[in-house]
Amino acid sequence: MSLSMLTGCGSSKKAVKNTSKTTQKTEQKKPSVVLKEQQKLLKMSNEQRRQWYIKTYAPVAQEEMKRYKIPASITLAQGILESQSGVGELALKSNNHFGIKCHKTWTGPKVYHDDDARGECFRKYKDPRTSFRDHSLFLANRDRYASLFTLKTKDYKGWAKGLKKAGYATDPKYANKLISIIERYNLSRWDRVKFYDDSQQALSQKKTITLRHKVQSGDTLYSISKRYNVSVEDLQQTNNMSDTSLQIGQELIIIQ
Repeated sequence: MSLSMLTGCGSSKKAVKNTSKTTQKTEQKKPSVVLKEQQKLLKMSNEQRRQWYIKTYAPVAQEEMKRYKIPASITLAQGILESQSGVGELALKSNNHFGIKCHKTWTGPKVYHDDDARGECFRKYKDPRTSFRDHSLFLANRDRYASLFTLKTKDYKGWAKGLKKAGYATDPKYANKLISIIERYNLSRWDRVKFYDDSQQALSQKKTITLRHKVQSGDTLYSISKRYNVSVEDLQQTNNMSDTSLQIGQELIIIQ
């Protein structure tokens, strides 16, 4: 896979270019600062990077599977494809491994890149794991992907084909690419590995409820946390908030 390509929510998209502008909550254009870990990644072969990516993020993908019932193999394959195994521009500079765009309700940090249109807004994360959580929420909270959650987590082929059918990517070969990556690296083993002991199984099988709350006048993060019986820290992490400030009309995701 060429390092000059970056796909965001669809592997057929053209190369992403940085077109940062000096606006509120955006980054000014500046020389790229690549961390030592990133330098190591860039020196690896494509095969070495993929193996590193799987080893690093398989536990994260499994945790997402436990909570949202999305096959770990699918999450890993999409991450490998969308982020170029962690060396795509959005992944390196923004920790965005799935090319998730800002959309209207996003209030966190932003970066701007040319994608389908010039200067499109993409989400920026402090940690790649937050990108994985946002990817899970992106699928779990949109009606067009609802049918996928009737499939078993071991049915990676059904998930791959269903993602393409639901419009996740414009590339006509997107499903085949995911399946190829999964089978080449035996990623389906992460769909069936037992990663909780027997004493934790009942808890891991507890149904997760995802709600949405639209901020109204008088709301605070603390009052919302009490209303839904969740912590302020969980609300901040789920919604990638750097502080406790809210805006009227802002939509928060609540995970119970």
